[in-house]
Amino acid sequence: MTDALSLEGVGAARGQGTIWTDGTFTIPTGEIVGVIGPNGSGKTTLLQMILGLLPVAAGRLTVLGEEPHRGNRRIGYVPQNYTAEIGEAIRCRDLVTLGRTGTRWGLGGRSGDDRVKVDAALAAVSALDVAGRRVSQLSGGQQQRVAIAQALVGDPELLLLDEPLANLDVRNQHEIVELLDTLRTTRDVTILVVVHDLNPLLSILGGAIYLLDGHAHYGAIGDVVDGELLTHLYDTPIKVVRTAQGDLFTRS
Repeated sequence: MTDALSLEGVGAARGQGTIWTDGTFTIPTGEIVGVIGPNGSGKTTLLQMILGLLPVAAGRLTVLGEEPHRGNRRIGYVPQNYTAEIGEAIRCRDLVTLGRTGTRWGLGGRSGDDRVKVDAALAAVSALDVAGRRVSQLSGGQQQRVAIAQALVGDPELLLLDEPLANLDVRNQHEIVELLDTLRTTRDVTILVVVHDLNPLLSILGGAIYLLDGHAHYGAIGDVVDGELLTHLYDTPIKVVRTAQGDLFTRS
């Protein structure tokens, strides 16, 4: 089975500035993987390299067995604060439809297959009931669901989410985490999630990419959730607590 990602000595840079180097690891398909590190460590940069929006500065990166390239329909992407950038007027169904038809030239009508795919994507995130509403009128959790639906409408094999839990209350964070776990199994999709706080996602993560001391690393989640490692990563004391039921969580 082709790995979702394979990195061999990969480095990331912007302009003349190196961000991180020495990324050598593979991410298996079918996993939910966190991407963690302090601000400015290069988390979003990694996503942009996977999307082919930023060239690899060193080494070799393959995505679903291919070289990264722009417009890869096998990848779905939800940028950070995406719904805040789309304006007041667009309706949910139209936003999701753009994920399927946005690369076509002209203003031709939507096909029956387009409508079926859009409905399926909205249903997958439990957002069919808000399809006719303006995105700006929705709660933060509902907006995040619609943004994920747009990323799903092309039936991607890899889903990239940049801070999908930011600015959500605890209930909505929990619901989005449950949704991601459901999508992984029902849609057979590999998911990379950039996060600052691992706690809400610990129950569903198989591993984490962590950007430490200018290098990119990957480990199983049980190895990454380590007090010494996380303290070093964030340069602040972090404790790892295991409950009587075996669940892990971190606290600073």
